[in-house]
Amino acid sequence: MTEKIIPLADHRYQNTIPVIPARLDTPTGLLADRRARPLQDLRISITDRCNFRCVYCMPKEVFDKDYSYLPHSSLLTFEEITRIASLFVAHGVEKIRLTGGEPLLRKNVERLIEMLAALRTPDGRELDLTLTTNGSLLARKAQSLKDAGLKRVTVSLDALDDAVFKKMNDVDFAVSDVLHGLQVAHDVGLGPIKVNMVVKGGMNDQEILPMARYFKDTPFILRFIEYMDVGASNGWKMDEVIPSAEVVRRIGQQMPLVPVAANYAGETANRWRYADGGGEIGVISSVTQAFCSDCTRARLSTEGKLYTCLFATGGHDLRALLRTGRSDAEISTVIGGIWRNRDDRYSELRTANTDTLRPERKVEMSYIGG
Repeated sequence: MTEKIIPLADHRYQNTIPVIPARLDTPTGLLADRRARPLQDLRISITDRCNFRCVYCMPKEVFDKDYSYLPHSSLLTFEEITRIASLFVAHGVEKIRLTGGEPLLRKNVERLIEMLAALRTPDGRELDLTLTTNGSLLARKAQSLKDAGLKRVTVSLDALDDAVFKKMNDVDFAVSDVLHGLQVAHDVGLGPIKVNMVVKGGMNDQEILPMARYFKDTPFILRFIEYMDVGASNGWKMDEVIPSAEVVRRIGQQMPLVPVAANYAGETANRWRYADGGGEIGVISSVTQAFCSDCTRARLSTEGKLYTCLFATGGHDLRALLRTGRSDAEISTVIGGIWRNRDDRYSELRTANTDTLRPERKVEMSYIGG
């Protein structure tokens, strides 16, 4: 039987091959878009595969056993990823996050981390190199990731109750294995570690308080994420969104909270600390309190498409430039032009007009990364 391969970006999303300008620019490290938002963060999806089937990201009814993933030849090589990343760093990127899919499924990911860890900002500083994972392989890989140069990890965990968590991940994966991975990662020094809980009303919102109690007075920072309309396959409905304000209210009634200032401009989470000194939580409110106005993130897909918004419908094909022999100066100029023309603010528009602003061809989170 011949395996059927459908390259996602070629068939499912609009993409353009950028035109090389006649005049090439030299990066200054101070690149801003039309809304004066600087380019500071790059999220790189290194695989479109995942061993979970979370209902809000890769629901099993869409991503089933017959689903066709990208062939290996379509993926950016580690050398290509590092080359593109170095151009972004020259434009001002200081933080790189590896994501997926599940990035720890990418073979020899430690080698890529070593290559990225060697990059330096124009003034000689190391990058903030991080990775987001579902935690399933973390205990096994934590030490090698740290040794390769990874700074921190963020781990997804949507419930403490095993039955609820298994319903969310839909592959019968146990909470205890994720918690073990968290502890191992902490022990080897991959911190501070953030734990992300996507809250979907009617499915796991009863786990808000148990999660808060469990991670209070620990080194881990728990963050609650509003269920978002990323992609077109998760069946998103507004009435399944639990607003962050409600999350804070529920926790604050039991464990009083005090607001905390952001760590840096463009931070996605609003921070709250426990009044008794028991640590902090964060809430990410992309639906009810859009933070488009200070978004500093660019996204590179698994096979080299540049997206300027998590909710984008189209990308810019940097892989085509890499594989047709374009120079660093040419590709760097293209990147600069794309960011300078950026005007994305989907979440602000969706918040104002939720019922009608529903593009049907938004890129899937499993392809672009969270």
